[in-house]
Amino acid sequence: MAEAAPEFTPVSLITGFLGSGKTTLLQRLLADPALADTAVLINEFGEVGLDHHLLERIDARTVLLQSGCLCCTIRGELADAMRDLHSRRARGAVPPFRRLAIESTGLADPFPVLTTLHADPVLRHHFRIGNVITTLDAVNGAAQLDRHGESVKQLAIADRIVLTKTDLAEPAAIAALHAAIARINPAAPVSRVLPLWHAEALAFDATTLLTHDAFDLAQRSEAARDWFAAELATAPRHHHAHDRNRHGADIEAFTMHFAEPLDWADFGVWLTMLLNRHGERVLRVKGILAVAGSETPVAVHGVQHLVHPPVHMRAWPDAARHSRLVFIVQGLSPDTIRRSLAAFLRLPLAVPPPVSAP
Repeated sequence: MAEAAPEFTPVSLITGFLGSGKTTLLQRLLADPALADTAVLINEFGEVGLDHHLLERIDARTVLLQSGCLCCTIRGELADAMRDLHSRRARGAVPPFRRLAIESTGLADPFPVLTTLHADPVLRHHFRIGNVITTLDAVNGAAQLDRHGESVKQLAIADRIVLTKTDLAEPAAIAALHAAIARINPAAPVSRVLPLWHAEALAFDATTLLTHDAFDLAQRSEAARDWFAAELATAPRHHHAHDRNRHGADIEAFTMHFAEPLDWADFGVWLTMLLNRHGERVLRVKGILAVAGSETPVAVHGVQHLVHPPVHMRAWPDAARHSRLVFIVQGLSPDTIRRSLAAFLRLPLAVPPPVSAP
């Protein structure tokens, strides 16, 4: 007999700046059999989402949300999605779940997510905050904390901090991050997640992150408590439309589609050249590529000057077996990048398919 749903479903927020490893961490968490009964909400920046495909777990408990303004998303679409998941679970329309994990976009202020559970009269009778897990990129994290206020808020509200890419970072960079953590959020325990091929990766404790609730606002800094209170005060009033591809004046998301398979060597050379020249302004690039000679897609990831090794996915996530790339840039022209890649690959850009509801 299936275990009854909890009276108050715990909600864990997985946050962290662009490219810090949130999807990779969530994938590792969901691979643990003890966390199989976890529903997932993924919030992406831009009109085309890929993270739910990269997660490689698509079922009725996985929901994709997209918007350019996370405050509005959280107070609108996300609240609706949480109510809908609760209703469908009660009706037996989705597999039972005992916890909900929300993966926010890397540009998200985390406080609207948390205050939603207090401000929404329906949600607070069915859900409660479990914990906040913040991923921090050991290679780029210090620069992101210096340049992006969202990154500071993500760190300040964390119950648990997970350092990523420590196998790629210099010891001095890791020490600098620990010093930043000590200034911003000294109460949160710090762990690290390593690639699966790394010998120490087996020591990763997935269940502790999601099943041991830890959220306690009283333990956060005075600044974090003030941000929470300010967000809660504005929650009922903040409802308006935004361009889902823009965040502020100079950060923009855009997509590229290619109908024909790409030459892997040519694409790799082009991406390396782009990041070498403009890496500071390429906040994130990710894609699912149809590569000449490969039956299955190849996932690519880049963050500023760093390109991660490609990942061969098990299968195509949907019927659209074409290459799709998502860029999030700051102060760069999308048209220039589009023309550059199309010319380098000697392939025409494809017209993207219509955006459908997730």
